[in-house]
Amino acid sequence: MELPIKFCEKMQLILGDEYESFIRSYDEKRKSALRINTLKGDSEKLFSVLGEKLSPVPWTYDGYFYPDTMKPGKRPFHEAGAYYIQEPSAMVPAELLKAQPGECILDLCAAPGGKTTKIAADMKGQGLLVANEIHPKRAAILSSNVERMGIKNAVVTNESSDRLLKKFPEFFDRILVDAPCSGEGMFRKDEEAIAQWSEENVIKCAVRQKEILDNAAAMLRPGGRLVYSTCTFSPEENERMIIGFLNEHPEFSIEKTDAPPFISHGRPELAENDERAFFTFRIWPHLTEGEGHFAAVLRKDGENEKTYRQSIIPPCPKEYEKLYKAFADEFLKNPPEGEISAFGENLYIIPEFLPSLDGIKVLRFGLHLGTVKKNRFEPSHSLAMALSPQNAVQCAELSADDKEIFAYLRGETIPAGDLKGWCLISVNGYTTGWGKAAGGIIKNHYPKGLRRSL
Repeated sequence: MELPIKFCEKMQLILGDEYESFIRSYDEKRKSALRINTLKGDSEKLFSVLGEKLSPVPWTYDGYFYPDTMKPGKRPFHEAGAYYIQEPSAMVPAELLKAQPGECILDLCAAPGGKTTKIAADMKGQGLLVANEIHPKRAAILSSNVERMGIKNAVVTNESSDRLLKKFPEFFDRILVDAPCSGEGMFRKDEEAIAQWSEENVIKCAVRQKEILDNAAAMLRPGGRLVYSTCTFSPEENERMIIGFLNEHPEFSIEKTDAPPFISHGRPELAENDERAFFTFRIWPHLTEGEGHFAAVLRKDGENEKTYRQSIIPPCPKEYEKLYKAFADEFLKNPPEGEISAFGENLYIIPEFLPSLDGIKVLRFGLHLGTVKKNRFEPSHSLAMALSPQNAVQCAELSADDKEIFAYLRGETIPAGDLKGWCLISVNGYTTGWGKAAGGIIKNHYPKGLRRSL
């Protein structure tokens, strides 16, 4: 792999005697991992349907390395949201955030959704999770992953950090800033990152990161926790960024904790020998089974009084609510809890504590229940993915070995047996979507944009 000369010179200065082993790591095969979606089941459930156990990623309780022969993206369990395929080092920041049920949490630079979906799993469906992405196409991918993983309490926005600040001053208990960066840590994974690298881009990224971090600080409650992370080695974007931030924000301090397993502390010599930099974290590809990453855990002074605003719930027309209730009474055993709201003809359950989002670009307001169409209610794919097979009156339970599950994911009809009306389609206990049974077949309601051959 041919690396930029200026980058190599810089890394040689940073690493000294470690430089040769660092460079050799680029010729080694990188590790692949997935994170189990604990909203849909634990490791025992997943391993039983996979027919094999995986090796744990040591710095997170729900991450596992998988062999190349497994190809998890080609299995129906991926479409069912049983797991999220994620680079192992990228699991660190959300693990450090330590999200708790019932809190208000912001993932500020959230696409494609790996960290958002981890935070949501730790929140267990309780509280408010705002997942934001400034780039529209990436925000759409983020929203799709939130849906696939069956997350009920997430709002997906497509905004800049300064516009969000106007709506959420000192609002969140925890904030994750996985900042857009020069991507040096991803060179082994993404050769495009090599082509885009330059010293000028490093400086440009640092300027943008400072603005994002300053806005995030203003959205954090007193006593709140902020995790800043990058996938780069650049001190300008890492230790120096954090020390500069702490010097400008005396209300913040760095959390002094031990490094997780196989993860190194930061390097004070890269930030004018400021000892606080030691308590940041680095992942080096020559020292662990992951790509390059950096993280810092910051705490805002003060006490979190845990006083939350009431959600602002747009009213739902009674005739719409009546149609949804008729559907739920017939086809659901345990409908999702929460007040129903309407945006046009789309019905949602909005997460608690959400303020008015007038003027904010929103892709997802929470759990999309479905749409009112010509005096009938049609359930959404989001609702299906948020349900377990046990929540439905009817379920077509398929196996990953059945040809019918692959036909369903391609958008084809499948045999209905004795089923009539709306039913969930499940693969080995993991919901994959809706079907509607009539005349001995199940009409396919898997979204057209998701259909593909595995």
